[in-house]
Amino acid sequence: MKKLSFLLVMLTFACTSVFAQLTKDQIVGEWTRAKAYTKAYLDAMPADGYAFKATPEVRTFAGQMLHLADANYFFVGMASGKVSPLGKDVSVEKTVEQTKEATTKAVLDSYDYAIGAIQGMTEAQFKEEVSMGKMKATRGQMLAKGFEHQTHHRGQTTIYIRLKGVTPPNEMLF
Repeated sequence: MKKLSFLLVMLTFACTSVFAQLTKDQIVGEWTRAKAYTKAYLDAMPADGYAFKATPEVRTFAGQMLHLADANYFFVGMASGKVSPLGKDVSVEKTVEQTKEATTKAVLDSYDYAIGAIQGMTEAQFKEEVSMGKMKATRGQMLAKGFEHQTHHRGQTTIYIRLKGVTPPNEMLF
C-alpha cells in the first residue's frame, strides 16, 4: 500500500510538472476542454439531482460543482493576479442557489474567468514565483494545481450521476 501511495504522489507530481511546462495556448486549450467536459457533467445530471448527496457526509452535486468553481477563481486568481469578478472572499458555493440553471451558470462563468485570465498572462509570467501562505510555486504550477483540483471534483461527481441512474459523459481527453 505504501508503494501504491508513493506511486500516486509521484504520478501527480509528474503530471503537474508536465502541465506547468505547457505553452499558454496549450494551457488555454486544456482549460477550454475542461469547461466543455464539466458542462457535459452539468448537463447529464437531472435537475432533481443537483440537491442530491451520495452520502449524508458529503456535498450535494451542486455543492461539488460550486466548490470546483470557487477553486477555479482562487487558483487562477493566484496564478494570474487577476481579481475575481465576484469580489474578495465571495464564495459561489455559499451564495449561489443550488439549482441546475444557477449552478451551471456559476460554474461556466468560473471557467470563462479562468480562460480569460490565462489568456491575459505572458509566457514569462508562467515562470514567476508566487506565494500562497508558506507555499511557493510558479504561476504555471499554480495553474496546474487548479486544473488538478477541478478534475478531482468533477471526477467525484461521477458517482452522483451514476446513483441517479444516468450514464456519465464519456471521457474527453482531446
